Amino acid sequence: AAVTAARQGAKVVLIEPNEKVGRKLYITGKGRCNVTNDCRVDRLLASVPRNGKFLYSAFSRFSPQDTIAFFEKLGVPLKVERGNRVFPQSDRAADVIDALWKELRRCRVELRQDRVTEVAVSGGRVSGVKLEKAGLGDGYRIAEALGHTITPIRGSLVPLESEDRACSQLQGLSLRNVVLRMKNQRGKTVYQEQGELLFAHFGLSGPLVLSASAHMDFARDRYAAHIDLKPALDEEKLDARLLRDFGERANQDVSNALGALVPRSMIPVMAERTGIDGQTKVRDIRREQRRRLLDALKDFTVDISGPRPVEEAIVTAGGVKVSQVDPKTMQSKLVQGLYFAGELLDVDGYTGGFNLQIAWSTGYAAGLAAAGGKEANE
Repeated sequence: AAVTAARQGAKVVLIEPNEKVGRKLYITGKGRCNVTNDCRVDRLLASVPRNGKFLYSAFSRFSPQDTIAFFEKLGVPLKVERGNRVFPQSDRAADVIDALWKELRRCRVELRQDRVTEVAVSGGRVSGVKLEKAGLGDGYRIAEALGHTITPIRGSLVPLESEDRACSQLQGLSLRNVVLRMKNQRGKTVYQEQGELLFAHFGLSGPLVLSASAHMDFARDRYAAHIDLKPALDEEKLDARLLRDFGERANQDVSNALGALVPRSMIPVMAERTGIDGQTKVRDIRREQRRRLLDALKDFTVDISGPRPVEEAIVTAGGVKVSQVDPKTMQSKLVQGLYFAGELLDVDGYTGGFNLQIAWSTGYAAGLAAAGGKEANE
């Protein structure tokens, strides 16, 4: 927003409470900074589960392709990885931050390390801001003080807690190419996708789980994770595979035979869940035991007790009610001269660069409108 407004010729003051500009960018993409997702606008909108339509104009005016061009012109070569995720070729988030910092200086943006405690309004228009040295600002509080509705703030893209002891038994185990179905207490699937998840001492994490959390409202519902460990095989084909494997390993212990189906660390958990002693010979496995094993492979269920603390969330859900914001300019409909961008708005996307694209697009729109421009100067 600051760069865009400054490129229009506006005098810009950027007020930053932290010692370093862009501190949050350092932790995105595991320190590599997943700057965007190289996709079309319709895919972007489909990846924003709440209020996505509000972002149509902003995404259309500053797309992922614009983001890529913006950073490459600033001297940050980018690369596209699995799932169209875009990263710096250097795999260093610091390169993105340094490029933005250099552009701020080139555009003569004044940077002030301070905290905004209040936005002053006169005649329905912003007339200034009050500053207080040190501490973190609170955009939600300021917006609410100016009459905006703040939808409840909670963690989104957040790991999930479970009391199932299998999670602590399997902590550190990453499962790839599994299908996660998150179901509510009525058995309705609220999220389904194939990808990667991680067992942790507290419950579940990883890309699939973080994305699933965006669809979960623990104030209203309870959930269970249903994991298909063998999505490439339907039940009939998987049962045939079990019969074949067991036939070839008839004299082995079950614990050894299961090594061909699941990671070694998962074998004791599978044995416990199916009620099969790991030392049982494969030839002694009964039909109903094989059925229980089949069920565990196709529907490994973990009851979810709740989300991890909001501090562990990659982004927050909730924020300034979007009906009170002009979607083309990001200007408040209540206070002239007041603009919103990024996480302050009640919009959030899945993992994969979508949340940073929301930040770039809304920041561009806000900066452009604040400076009175129509399009950014190159």
